[in-house]
Amino acid sequence: MKIAKMTTLMGATLLLATATAALADDHGKDKGMAEQKNIVETAIAAGQFNTLVTAVQEAGLVETLSGEGPFTVFAPTDEAFAKIPEADLNALLADKEALTSVLTYHVVAGKVKAADVVNLSEAETVQGSTVDIKVEGDTVMIDNARVIQTDIMTSNGVIHVIDTVIMP
Repeated sequence: MKIAKMTTLMGATLLLATATAALADDHGKDKGMAEQKNIVETAIAAGQFNTLVTAVQEAGLVETLSGEGPFTVFAPTDEAFAKIPEADLNALLADKEALTSVLTYHVVAGKVKAADVVNLSEAETVQGSTVDIKVEGDTVMIDNARVIQTDIMTSNGVIHVIDTVIMP
């Protein structure tokens, strides 16, 4: 199964990233190190974005999302990708054009922190479409996805974690 092989490769990369992070000093330097990592490196080290990282690799977007930026990424977790039926996910991973469209729909140009997001009703994505943004109390929704963690700062932007893969 294609996704299983990619997940195994990502596991090896994640193991290396975890081992590197474990060498960091426990006196607050981990946070500083995270800010020195780019979006892709941060996603790999987090351990909850294995499917997203695999998809970014399949789409050929690693170099772009590792580049200067800045970018804001609404990053679906592995659990978010698990909501997609396996056959549909494998078909998406095999279709580079569709995959690129879906992934770039999760990216906004610039560094948009949570304090900025809550003041927006929509944002234009790198894909070219806009995502709807709704704030209800403490809940922020990006299209049909709930933001579950905000402001993970990277060297080339910011990551906001979402619970659902959004589709253009």
